[in-house]
Amino acid sequence: MSPQVDERVLAQRLAALDTGLRAYGSILVAFSGGADSALLLAAALRTLGSEHVVAATAWSPSLPVAERRAAADFCAGLGVRQVTPATHELEREGYRANAGDRCGFCKSELLDTLATLAGELGLAVVATGTNADDAIAGFRPGIAAAAARGAVTPLSDAGLTKQQVREVSRRWGLATWDKPAAACLSSRIAYGVPVSRERLERVERAEVGLRAALAVAGISVRDLRVRDLGALARVEVDSTAVAAVGASPQARAAVLAAGFDTVEVDARGFRSGAMNELLADPARWR
Repeated sequence: MSPQVDERVLAQRLAALDTGLRAYGSILVAFSGGADSALLLAAALRTLGSEHVVAATAWSPSLPVAERRAAADFCAGLGVRQVTPATHELEREGYRANAGDRCGFCKSELLDTLATLAGELGLAVVATGTNADDAIAGFRPGIAAAAARGAVTPLSDAGLTKQQVREVSRRWGLATWDKPAAACLSSRIAYGVPVSRERLERVERAEVGLRAALAVAGISVRDLRVRDLGALARVEVDSTAVAAVGASPQARAAVLAAGFDTVEVDARGFRSGAMNELLADPARWR
């Protein structure tokens, strides 16, 4: 057990989570496949039983194929029903425009779709995996859009932080307990660069190809992103691997083969939410 985990606090928050879930009675979990929504799904199953819980994994061009497979495997292992409704965020002008509020349009599409689905399935609420850290993380238009559409946030309401989510997931034997963050593909595209199916597919090809090239080269990475800055691809990997990746011609060739004109490796290494830096200083990529 991590020494940073306060057992009394953790027990209180898990009890609050259980109480909150019982109050809903039935639930449709917006299941992305990440650590947060995975724990929420497992907790809902424990509390409410499989007949009152459904996982909904939205399929769209912004969800990598590998994530679709992993989400399906997780649900099958847990013994919970999974549905895979299609979402059409690319049909929303605000999403395609890719300004700083893009995530709001994405979550609006998701929750509009899932709210209808929950009604059809006879489930009381739609829940997201928002945790207590997310709720105070600052600029999060997606969270605001979900709240505006009535989505509930059992993990956040119970006060469970990201660290606690991972610790409980580890104790429960969930494969997602140490899964790296895996934001949607559109998060790789620089704000102001229009989102399109072609760009999303190019980013996915680049990341898949790059991971394969690094594996062949014997370069181990945990976190990896290929950021689409237009014609330029900016690669982010663990800070400990930056030098090796930057020196690898195979790594650069893999990204260029996906359809980018030029590629650079970010010397600062992987940073979750790095694209938000460009909102404050767009001159850094133009």
